[in-house]
Amino acid sequence: MTRRTQRGAALLTAMLTVTLVATFASAALWQQWRSVEIEAAERSRAQMQWVLNGALDWARLILQEDARNGEVDHLSEPWALPLQEARLSSFLALDKNNTDDAMDAFLSGQITDQQGLLNVRNLVQDGKPVASATQSFERLFATLRLPHSQLQLLVDNLIASDAAAAGTATDTKANAQADSQTDANASAPLKPYRMEQLVWLGLPRATVQALLPYATLLPLATPLNLNTASAEVIAASLPNMGLARARQFVSQRATAHFKTVADAFKAAGIQEGAVAQVESKDYSVGSHYFAVRGRLRLEERSVQEVSLVERSGQLVKVIWRQREALTAEAPASLQ
Repeated sequence: MTRRTQRGAALLTAMLTVTLVATFASAALWQQWRSVEIEAAERSRAQMQWVLNGALDWARLILQEDARNGEVDHLSEPWALPLQEARLSSFLALDKNNTDDAMDAFLSGQITDQQGLLNVRNLVQDGKPVASATQSFERLFATLRLPHSQLQLLVDNLIASDAAAAGTATDTKANAQADSQTDANASAPLKPYRMEQLVWLGLPRATVQALLPYATLLPLATPLNLNTASAEVIAASLPNMGLARARQFVSQRATAHFKTVADAFKAAGIQEGAVAQVESKDYSVGSHYFAVRGRLRLEERSVQEVSLVERSGQLVKVIWRQREALTAEAPASLQ
């Protein structure tokens, strides 16, 4: 009986030993697999960042070279041509000595003139609404069938956010009034810097999405580039223009771009002055602000980066960059 017990104990011990060895081996294998996956993900992320950085530098170089050709910007220039999806697998091989492991990578991109859109920043100056800009947005809201009350809400909250931002700067210099100013600023909306952030001012997300093709939010008030604005934007900006005339204007512009604002006014059949409610300072034929959109598709992952750049002379600097992962259902267009 004792011998049988000893044999049973030995068998149980052997089974436990095998179980423990198998458990430790499985744990070690899982840890190794996890380390490999983390390393691969980190390498993929770094590769995406390098390619998108290179795409942004390429766009800045194009804008810099374009500045050498003069201050007129139009849609027939090289910067306005989109980059169709191109294969970059040869530059992103996991192992240079083993091309069989190279990943399929595709890059596409586009540069768009942000001064070809209505600038939300033009709505308010020195804490007061600007009549001409407000009228332009009123016409745009009417075209898009958006409630006028939302435009009024936008203007009011822009004034409040600007005042709050100015008050915060004043508090830094005058700490004695900080407590009272802080209470006043606490209820004011945050100052937005991108179109998506207009929801901070109370606009519904659907309204912001409807405005995106026709409006932008730039750091400063800017004139509208009549060489790059769409028919909808021109119809909203120029009084008594109408969408049909605006489309004829765009068709005429496609034949030969405008070299001066006066040429654009002549083609539009309007005269500058109080009667026409148009001032040349509100319009231009050149631009300083551009959006650079780059999309990288790497195996099953897609990443899009949008950057706002400012061109001053031949100096092109980045104002902000925003990167987001795209789902499989995301549209391929960068418009």
